[in-house]
Amino acid sequence: MYTASTAFLEALQEAGVSYIFANLGSDHPAIIESLAEAKQKNKKLPEVIICPNEMVALSSAHGYAQITGKPQAVIIHVECGTQNLGGAIHNAAKGRVPVLIFAGASPFTQEGELTGSRNEFIHWIQDVFDQRGIMRGYSKYNNEIRTGTNIKQIVHRSLQFAKSDPKGPVYLMGAREVMEAEVEPVTIDTSLWEPIIPTAMPPQSVNEVVQDLLKAEKPLVVTSYLGRNPEAVDELVTFCESLSIPVIESCPNYMNFPSDHPLHCGYQWNTPGQNKLIADADLILVMDSDVPWIPMKNKPSDQATIYYFDIDPIKEEMPVWYIPSKRFFKVDSHIALQQLNKQLRNNENIDSELVSKRLKTYAKIHESQKQSLALIEEVGTDYITPEYLTACIREIMDEDTIVLNEGISNYPTISNHLNVNQSGTLFGSGAGSLGWNGGAAIGMKLARPDKTVITLTGDGAYMFSIPSTVHWMANRYNTPFLTVIYNNHGWKSPKLSTLGVHPTGIAQQINEFFVDFTPVADLSKIAEAAGGAFAKSVKDPEQLQDALNECLQAVKEGRSAVLDVHLPTVVSEGERKEETNKEDLQAIK
Repeated sequence: MYTASTAFLEALQEAGVSYIFANLGSDHPAIIESLAEAKQKNKKLPEVIICPNEMVALSSAHGYAQITGKPQAVIIHVECGTQNLGGAIHNAAKGRVPVLIFAGASPFTQEGELTGSRNEFIHWIQDVFDQRGIMRGYSKYNNEIRTGTNIKQIVHRSLQFAKSDPKGPVYLMGAREVMEAEVEPVTIDTSLWEPIIPTAMPPQSVNEVVQDLLKAEKPLVVTSYLGRNPEAVDELVTFCESLSIPVIESCPNYMNFPSDHPLHCGYQWNTPGQNKLIADADLILVMDSDVPWIPMKNKPSDQATIYYFDIDPIKEEMPVWYIPSKRFFKVDSHIALQQLNKQLRNNENIDSELVSKRLKTYAKIHESQKQSLALIEEVGTDYITPEYLTACIREIMDEDTIVLNEGISNYPTISNHLNVNQSGTLFGSGAGSLGWNGGAAIGMKLARPDKTVITLTGDGAYMFSIPSTVHWMANRYNTPFLTVIYNNHGWKSPKLSTLGVHPTGIAQQINEFFVDFTPVADLSKIAEAAGGAFAKSVKDPEQLQDALNECLQAVKEGRSAVLDVHLPTVVSEGERKEETNKEDLQAIK
């Protein structure tokens, strides 16, 4: 029998979906039947990845889409499964990641009127008035499938939304009776359902920006996620080299500009003071950044000219956001850079002497930053610092390594010391809900099985990732990866937030922030028990490099590994020394 569920699954296959990350329930008998029939008849459909937790399911689809650009499907159970997506839907929405989510719904008949009618007690309990409302604030498009006759059109329309900039998650739901209904097969021409073509700058605006660039003495580029398109990175390098424009990466989610390039002038996160390059700039191009700076402590001069380039330049989903700019361009930054580069190519008005002088100036700043950072990577202590740990991780990386950064309070440390230079090799979630890293690593390994995947995570984010589910899945689906836990035995970020508002408050005076994880759990053993991962813990700096090499070897042999690295804790004297090092570095800058 050809059902609406069969048509739904066929539509996913037609759209190029490779995987269905599934957490199935009582609302999915028709889908299970269609999948089983396809397996029996050797019919090609997306491969089902069983996900014992919905957060991990969506994080896996998130990671796959980040590295390939191709949305995958997540199938979950009614409103319970929808809510159990948790922060993963926030991450996909804020990170602009395309994914299609389908949830069943409780049957709407209860006396056997239709196939799929209610036959379990839970069908009454799981019936809610507005299941779609759970997702409304986090999905680009949501709809209920009311009939199987146009189900393919609805699926392709949903994916058209998901893949069109600004990209994001879409949500469909369908009751059992609808998904069980027999329908006539429909043929779809998928070439008619392509995403919206990316936008470009108006020709007159290209000329305007170039003229302002040529007049500027201290231009600057600030970016956060331009590197989600690796080709845009090459265009940005060409653009910056043509006029010797320095680049700052603000809260980066991708590798946006090679860290070893002389025009790379550092990273900033919750910068405690004014960034001098931003303060001195007379022209700033913000390209793909939600938070290029934090105005209450770090912002440009009032005299600076600002241009904003983004697929969402006024942040339509952010209630409070404003950075006054001369122009806001709703544009694909890759295309905009191509336009600007074309205009600058062979431009006779470029002052080559000024460009050469600027390059020397910013190359000195780049080199000074590099030397300052190298100083605090040195061991010189009886405990492991985050800087030394990151430097050691850098030593085991090669051109086939993909790194996921969910270091949270160690975001800046990882950015500063990892020294990533190849586009498409460094990823963050792009948002703020912790626990993305484990599922995302599975998705990325499925997409790039030839790569070595390393996740860098705090102990809090590691626990949020549901490591028992993650490592069971990694073991079953042969997606081995290395997890390095920056374990400071607590949530450091809330402590830093408190000190940012109350630097000499009572919490600081009595050293009580309610964030320490004591007694300390043996975190790596969770992965060992759930998925047979190689588990190791290290506290001694002299043992760290050997431990990393041992874990990496396990991954290359096909077994996931978790290295639990114990750092100065959120309440220790060691941490206070660590903060002093960072203050010294800030002073050097």
